[in-house]
Amino acid sequence: MKHILPIIVIAQFLSTSLWFAGNAVLPDMAAELDLAPAFLGNLTSAVQLGFITGTLLFAILTVADKFSPSKVFLLSALLAALFNLAISMKGLNGIQILLLRFGTGFFLAGIYPVGMKIASDYFQKGLGKSLGLLVGALVLGTAFPHLVRSMTEALPWRFVLHATSALSVFGGFLIWIAVPNGPYRKPSQAFDFTVFFKVFQIKSFRSAALGYFGHMWELYAFWAFLPVFIQQYGRLYGHELNISFTSFAIIGLGGLSCAMGGYLSEKFHPSQIAKFALSTSGICCFLSPLIFTQPFSLIFLLFLMVWGLAITADSPMFSTLVAQNAPEQNRGTALTIVNSLGFGISILSIQLLNILNPLLDPSFLFLILGMGPVIGLFYFVRGISIKAIPKN
Repeated sequence: MKHILPIIVIAQFLSTSLWFAGNAVLPDMAAELDLAPAFLGNLTSAVQLGFITGTLLFAILTVADKFSPSKVFLLSALLAALFNLAISMKGLNGIQILLLRFGTGFFLAGIYPVGMKIASDYFQKGLGKSLGLLVGALVLGTAFPHLVRSMTEALPWRFVLHATSALSVFGGFLIWIAVPNGPYRKPSQAFDFTVFFKVFQIKSFRSAALGYFGHMWELYAFWAFLPVFIQQYGRLYGHELNISFTSFAIIGLGGLSCAMGGYLSEKFHPSQIAKFALSTSGICCFLSPLIFTQPFSLIFLLFLMVWGLAITADSPMFSTLVAQNAPEQNRGTALTIVNSLGFGISILSIQLLNILNPLLDPSFLFLILGMGPVIGLFYFVRGISIKAIPKN
């Protein structure tokens, strides 16, 4: 039993490395294929849209509750890797690349929320810690392509796609071979098309979901445009910054904060950790113009590191609260629903930044993201009671 959580975490890291594989190679890919500057937002949104479509379909069909989660994870990891690998083919145009990224995102719906479902089937006590490690694995997986690219700049950009696809396949087989159905799994006996609406009638579930949605308005837009923000700052003050490695370090730090938050949830209620992290990242949004306009790169990087830590620490806490307040027989579907809607919100913020990026002074790029934490905190604080939810 002790080996189960590390295996799920490793598999989640390996398979979610597909998420930002396209972003990590975008500058080289754009130069080779003559892609427009706005392609960054479209590329990220294509993955998010694919993920949303996949999670909606998985949720409506209650796939994570009806079928063996380990088999769903394996099949999804294989198909997501195939779509990711296909981008390395020569002669593709921008539309074809977006369609392939959509396919990758679609099957990531069978990896990220299903991984959380598998964990909840094994760990009823200490769920916050388990999900903290799992979301931390997702964050590291998201950051990992940037690290691979920073270490392989002398190699063709397609190497990143080959490497991440291979890792995803390995992660899928790791789950399938070593993680059978969990002891607390309660499979759904029939497809229930009303689950999507029923779960939001639970007040505590709805409040946790709304807090998560505010978090998601900020998170992926920050990750997607972080390299742009770093590059523009370096150009403004003449600092030579390794954009790929710096992006990896800042995003990757979020994996550490997720794990730390998970362990802290054994002493503090998940709602307290979520409120603190969401408040901190919201403050960072509003401070970002001030930090951008000062010339000291060390202060700039330290600020981004703090932001990178805060912006993800609440994610596993919100997932824990969602899982704890969902009906047991529909927990996987509930997690999938909330993920789907959250990623839909992330597309809106990504596309908004895509539109505003060439129009705004770069110091104001991330200011608009602050509305997510503000609105999320408003509804979350109103609806979540520490007494209403059992501690892990």
